Amino acid sequence: MTNSFAPLLRSLSGDLQDPSVLWQVGVIAVSLLIGTGVSYRVKPRLAGGTGSRLEVGLDNVRRLVLPLTALVLVLAGRAVLTIFQLNINLLNVAVPLLTAMAIISFVVHLQRLVLRPGNLLATFERTIVWLVWLGFAFYVMGLAPDILEFFDNVSFKVGGHRISLLLIGQAFLWVAIALLLSLWIGHLLEDRLMSASGMAMSLRVMLAKLVRALLVLVAGLIVLPLVGIDLTALSVFGGALGVGLGFGLQKVASNYISGFIILLDRSVTIGDLVTIDKNSGKLTKMTARYVVVRAQDGTEAIIPNETVITSAVINQSYTDRKVAISSSVQVSYDSDLELAMRVLCEIAQKNPRVLHEPAPTCLIKGFADSGVELELGAWVEDPEHGVTNLRSEIYLHIWQEFRAHGIAIPYPQREVRVVNSAVAENAK
Repeated sequence: MTNSFAPLLRSLSGDLQDPSVLWQVGVIAVSLLIGTGVSYRVKPRLAGGTGSRLEVGLDNVRRLVLPLTALVLVLAGRAVLTIFQLNINLLNVAVPLLTAMAIISFVVHLQRLVLRPGNLLATFERTIVWLVWLGFAFYVMGLAPDILEFFDNVSFKVGGHRISLLLIGQAFLWVAIALLLSLWIGHLLEDRLMSASGMAMSLRVMLAKLVRALLVLVAGLIVLPLVGIDLTALSVFGGALGVGLGFGLQKVASNYISGFIILLDRSVTIGDLVTIDKNSGKLTKMTARYVVVRAQDGTEAIIPNETVITSAVINQSYTDRKVAISSSVQVSYDSDLELAMRVLCEIAQKNPRVLHEPAPTCLIKGFADSGVELELGAWVEDPEHGVTNLRSEIYLHIWQEFRAHGIAIPYPQREVRVVNSAVAENAK
């Protein structure tokens, strides 16, 4: 490998004695100053306000303004100096340096938008920075062509195809770029869809997942020809995948298809109070494979989407979130029945969770052995906050108000008569 770093140093040292170096330094300095000024002017317009991925993405674009603006100005300055036949060796070094800065800023901040903060993200950022700067160093020293040729010579054959280390590296590079761009665009479109208040939540979730899957698929179809893979070769793989779905993955495929059907028909949505296969609670999460139902005691049931499609689902919030609750109580036959019914209705009306329309009602359910059985009916529109605790509050107020108004709640009692057999015989 030929090392051209020494000639480059000699040319740069010669430029230091040439008056044209002042023009080159001036072009670089002015380009950096203008780039910094443009960056700070653009900052208020691209600053993230609400923390959404779209605004955060625009805020990160501001970091590209400085290197890109300076790069454009340096290229323009180099073209002008070339017209006047002045040396541009220093500008030739500045161009790849600014390009490396732009690439690092763009890729690193794309990763921050796509990946979650953590050790993995930090590792990727360090790897990208080192790879870009090593590529820049090899380019400056003139070693890049020799290194690329070396990796291209290390090859092996698979069938009739020649595969080299250079081809493998290019494949990884294009796949990483395509995935980053597709996931970034998917996140931006997902934020826009989720902010569409005029669209149902289930439809928004379905469209967001569908758009992300389509973007990844399109990215794969674009990248495969770039790395030398013929798309017609995927027909065999597609046939094998179809056979696998038909036999071993039919349940998985059924759950995913059922998930899209649920999101599309909007039979259930996030926040509904449902009962699915003996699991009752609030629907808190919907994915392409399962739904999550959170019970009042905090337990969460993960239910496959196929179960939601094939089994009966009780949705208490399908057309109306109002739910009726009933509380039964007995009063003594000696109590004022009309007063007891009026007190029960007043107790329900005073509760802040009970709706005034429809108004609470009290009905006579029947005449029991120990007393008259009354039933208090009321409507609430927040069943997700619990019905058992509301019924407990109502019973406590019934106990307090009945004692205050002298309304007796009878004890269970039975009247047992014992008839002597001898007395019965004499009576005959």
